[in-house]
Amino acid sequence: MKFRIACAALLVAAPILLRPAAEEAIRGFDSASQSEEIKWEQQARAIPDSARIRQQIQKLSAEPHLAGTPQSKQMAEAILTQLQEYGLDAHIERFEAMLPTPKVRVLEMVEPTHIRMKLDEPPIAGDKGSGEAGDVPTFNAYSADGDVTGPLVYVNYGLPADYDVLTESGIDVAGKIVIVRYGKSFRGIKPKVAAERGAIACIIYSDPRDDGFYQGDPYPKGAYRPAEGVQRGSLLDLTLYPGDPLSPGWASEAGSRRLAISEAKTLAKIPVLPISWDDARPLLANLDGPVVPEVWRGGLPLTYHLGPGPAKVHMHVVMDNSTRPLYDVIARIPGSTAPDEWVLDGNHHDAWVRGASDPLSGAVPLMETARTLAAMTRKGWKPRRTIMIAFWDGEEYGLAGSTEWMEKHSEELTNNLAVYLNSDSSGRGRLNVGGSHTLEAFMQEVARDVDDPVSHRPLFNAADQRPANFRINALGSGSDYTPFLQHLGIATLDIRFASEDSGVYHSAYDDFNWLSHFGDPGFIYGRALAQVHTTALMRLADAPLLPFEFVRFTATIGRYLNDIDQYRRVDLNGVRRELLRLEQASTELDTAYARVGPQIASVAPAKLEALNQILFRTERAMVPEPGLPGRPWYRHRIYAPGQYTGYDAKTLPGIREAVETNRIDEAREQADEVADVLRTLTGEVVQAQKMLAGF
Repeated sequence: MKFRIACAALLVAAPILLRPAAEEAIRGFDSASQSEEIKWEQQARAIPDSARIRQQIQKLSAEPHLAGTPQSKQMAEAILTQLQEYGLDAHIERFEAMLPTPKVRVLEMVEPTHIRMKLDEPPIAGDKGSGEAGDVPTFNAYSADGDVTGPLVYVNYGLPADYDVLTESGIDVAGKIVIVRYGKSFRGIKPKVAAERGAIACIIYSDPRDDGFYQGDPYPKGAYRPAEGVQRGSLLDLTLYPGDPLSPGWASEAGSRRLAISEAKTLAKIPVLPISWDDARPLLANLDGPVVPEVWRGGLPLTYHLGPGPAKVHMHVVMDNSTRPLYDVIARIPGSTAPDEWVLDGNHHDAWVRGASDPLSGAVPLMETARTLAAMTRKGWKPRRTIMIAFWDGEEYGLAGSTEWMEKHSEELTNNLAVYLNSDSSGRGRLNVGGSHTLEAFMQEVARDVDDPVSHRPLFNAADQRPANFRINALGSGSDYTPFLQHLGIATLDIRFASEDSGVYHSAYDDFNWLSHFGDPGFIYGRALAQVHTTALMRLADAPLLPFEFVRFTATIGRYLNDIDQYRRVDLNGVRRELLRLEQASTELDTAYARVGPQIASVAPAKLEALNQILFRTERAMVPEPGLPGRPWYRHRIYAPGQYTGYDAKTLPGIREAVETNRIDEAREQADEVADVLRTLTGEVVQAQKMLAGF
């Protein structure tokens, strides 16, 4: 699982300029501490090694390591051993979760002819690792059991608006099986909407228009999905809550209580199977009814019809819904001055099959970051704050390992964790960043000071835009940042390079051969990713003053309000008044920082600690109880995954989703809550400004 580029992270953009001078300001440092920081950072950025990254990915992607299997435990133990060899204090924390695997998978067309679908991914010539015995079956985790037969209907991407088109055409999917294509929403939304409309089963297929030959040469000649490639994946309704579906709100450990499966709210209600376009072709070719709208037409050489029939389909799915173990690997570098202020960086280690791209293209560079930081401590570098590095298990099933760990440690994380950094699969594209806009200025400086491995110019120069237009985007869901940002209110950044792995995403063909040829040849962007995360971690750990900034945050909220204003259904003046107050307070805080900043390291440690506590708790002000309507686990009033998008963020979600569905009273209530959040946040910023002004 991961957020896709179009869903949750925006390209970092800036003009092509000469590299800034070394003495250009780094937020949170005075001149003396900055000079020391630059010296350490330059040494650190020289350490990550592309050859090591290549070797580690080749080794760790040699066999499947699905969460809950012995191979996933072996992966965790291999990472632990490596971290300890680097000299880090590291350990494994064990959790449990319902992690389904398939027992029965049958899909066949029974009318007008009989065809049984293959439901597998055969070996591909030129890729020795593909199709080996032991590969994970093609399935969707958390599918309901079922043995059903019914006429088939094509429903495009399976979005609510797609069903409205069917209704306008006089087609009712009640009692029928729907076939939908991957894309435009998180896969778990597709059977959710289908069940709401009365369908009895859902088939999800990969259309070549989206990630196959329509986009470019299929694998192994090119990077795109071959005819028999299948996207596995979880159906867990992440818009309600992530993690173990049987332990919502508490950590799932050996002996802990669990809901009955019938009580779990995040499981699919109907049977679901994923298939390749090769298996989908005869199903679609045997549909009649109206020709689909032009935008619904895929890339197969056939006329796309809506149905229903004459194709009739039989589907039989039985899942093994056992509770299985999870193994999170946690390393720690203790802080020297403020050990109770933490910075945490995480990626997951589990994969649907071999996972060379997802997740090892991001996880192994994080291992290289860990090696780099360990080497720096041997050189004498001592971080001010405690640095933690985590390798999560069970992310692919629904952020299980990170969520269970968060639930176990929620109190101390709330008290101590200043910032959470995340990555997932990465590639050789441009730098992509999503997260808390209070860290946008910080991330702009990191991108300014790390070079692109091809152009050898700063990553800041990714495109020809003005520095003032540098933006990070809001985060929805789909990776391990979710429990930290959207439940606990911990400022977060998801940092990676754009990955073009959609053609092998969650398939058996996501292996070392694909990654070394198409994903990151030379593994130079893996090295760059390690450099970016190393730089960000060091700055966050070393800065005398945490680098939060609120002027950009207020500007971002203003843009979000303008987006909602287009609906003209709710009065947002109260929110705007509070935003103006926050803008004024933020400007005054920046003024105080500009005056005191050059001497900030000389401030008494106790005073700095008190100020930093206020700064990193500002994100906590954005997660009041109760949470969002209908899904109280999600508490962040600025960012949340959309209820019918899943990965995509909905900004000011309580207001926006109520307005979009014409629930005006609810929209007014949510506007009042956002105004309250901004009022509280303004109080925190004013307090920080007064404290800073008093130094």
